[in-house]
Amino acid sequence: MAISGSLRSNSSNTMLVKAIEKLIPENIDYSIYEDLKSIPLFDESDNPPAAITKFREAIASADGVLICSPEYAYGISGVLKNAIDWTVSSGEFYDKPVAIITAAINGERAHAALLLIFEALSAQIDEAETLIIPFVRSKLNKDGEITDATTLTAIQAVINSFIHNIQHNHQIGELH
Repeated sequence: MAISGSLRSNSSNTMLVKAIEKLIPENIDYSIYEDLKSIPLFDESDNPPAAITKFREAIASADGVLICSPEYAYGISGVLKNAIDWTVSSGEFYDKPVAIITAAINGERAHAALLLIFEALSAQIDEAETLIIPFVRSKLNKDGEITDATTLTAIQAVINSFIHNIQHNHQIGELH
């Protein structure tokens, strides 16, 4: 499952999750979570709204989650942080493989924040499955295609490692 941390229709991160879909082998199910805007503000409710239940179930049923995040004011977007906050007590990210791509003008601080957040949630994050794409707008065309060869190679390496990690986890799980 992939999540773009931006709600903008022409977001570079949304373009990336869609471009990545074309890089995924046909035997891999890849879905893009597109209902981030429906997630209400976090309030630690004992009876979460249906949108939260749907979000949590989507994460729980995914073998791995790819996050593509912008950087806003040196941090992650409020909408992405809000959605993640809804999973803190319910544990959907616990031991879940997570790949993180931060695509922004710079992105280093948002990337660091995401790594800390997912460490706190006890997600599985391998350094080979993280990537910062600076000046992302210059690496995509108007159709959302990745035009920079170095960036394309780096994204493919992240995706290949992520898929390998997920498949390895399933093989280990099948032995028990």
